[in-house]
Amino acid sequence: MDSPRLDIRHLQMIRAIGRTGRVVDAADELGLTPSALSHRIKEAERRLGVPLFERMHKRLRMTAAAEYLANFSEKFLGEMYLIEDEVRRMNAGIDHVVRIAVENYSTYHWFPDFLSKFRSEYPSIDIQIMAGNRRDMVGSLLDRHIDLAITTGGVSHTATEQLPLFQDPLVFICAPEHPLAAATAVSATDIEGQKFITFTKTPEPDQEFARLFRPERRYPVWTASVELPEAIIELVAANQGTSILAQWAVEPHVAAGRIKAIALAPKPILVDWNCEFRCDEPEGNPVRQVAAALGDWFAS
Repeated sequence: MDSPRLDIRHLQMIRAIGRTGRVVDAADELGLTPSALSHRIKEAERRLGVPLFERMHKRLRMTAAAEYLANFSEKFLGEMYLIEDEVRRMNAGIDHVVRIAVENYSTYHWFPDFLSKFRSEYPSIDIQIMAGNRRDMVGSLLDRHIDLAITTGGVSHTATEQLPLFQDPLVFICAPEHPLAAATAVSATDIEGQKFITFTKTPEPDQEFARLFRPERRYPVWTASVELPEAIIELVAANQGTSILAQWAVEPHVAAGRIKAIALAPKPILVDWNCEFRCDEPEGNPVRQVAAALGDWFAS
């Protein structure tokens, strides 16, 4: 008789523990009690015949086997859920699903209004946000994990096309009680010595390091490198540092009074945002229709 194998419950469990690192948090994510989850861990280890986790104080450390399964589970479950969603959409009269992502940012305050207008014109096309694909946009496009990417920069890959969307300035952000909060514009000299949370310490040609700090040879005090702009905004709102981010990404937080956004001096740093997609998309297909609709939306 074949030995029992892992099922989807075990894959969900391994993924949840990999994300949270704690039985209590993973159990809460899965809607289980901690004791039920501990039982499921033992069951999975018994079925596999190998240990999956090591206890380190109150946290669980994954073994190499568990890390391998967690990586697989993330891809497998993501694909399975995508297929389930597509089946539901087809049953609801949706013929096509176009997957989009925004480079570096989870900036979707514009999305509900756009989606409402788009659906009124193209009821058989649905749009899915792929929030996990924010760094390697070209790779995600070519691997067909996404269909459209909202990206910065003017040079596309040889296998992709770009449609210009809008131009947006970078802005200095700080807490409302920060000494620079009342300024109408700030320069590298003003920011010099300030606690600064950077998105990436890798200089990029159209970003603040190359166009603001380096020309004046004035630099802030790098306190952290945080790859999630949402986390940067939270730290800035708590007055634990300052940063420079895209204006359109921080607009909702500025409007809510949580942070201040200040123009950069002596001249703005403008970033070109584009819609990028694969060249092999046929003319008039749903991907190109969404791209054209995004172009019209942001132009208006």
